[in-house]
Amino acid sequence: MFPDLADWLESPWTGPPPFLAGQVFRLEETLQDDRYVIRAELPGLDPENDIEVTVDGRILTIRAERRQQDNGPCRSEFRYGSLARAVRLPARVDAADITARYDKGVLEVSVPVEAVKPEGTRITIKDADAMPEQPPDRARMKNRHGQDAAARSAPGQEPQPRGRSR
Repeated sequence: MFPDLADWLESPWTGPPPFLAGQVFRLEETLQDDRYVIRAELPGLDPENDIEVTVDGRILTIRAERRQQDNGPCRSEFRYGSLARAVRLPARVDAADITARYDKGVLEVSVPVEAVKPEGTRITIKDADAMPEQPPDRARMKNRHGQDAAARSAPGQEPQPRGRSR
């Protein structure tokens, strides 16, 4: 039923069981000068055929596939199959500005970063104590039928809410 479980129980302790360890690889993220650098441990892979790096908006995704060589029956603790990790970048980037290189089992992806500008527009806040007092504008109220309540009141008189008569 669980072949990995049976193999793990029969072998000496070598770490977490394969069915608990996810198909992931380790990452390291750093900020170097004006670049955001992501390093991934991906030993034994061919960068041309086994590794893919994509960017979509602020998400950088690294995909890799480790293929098993069919050499007959043997005991192996190597992990095979597809692996993927996604990293949220500090800001949107143009894919043409991203560089990647693979050296001695480590993939290094370098993304340029600019000074992070807050999104949106800042609204200035006025201090009410520093401003001369002005009479508030007469608010226009509408009744439940959408009619202007101020138009029904007498000049100099506040509009009165209308109640239901019984």
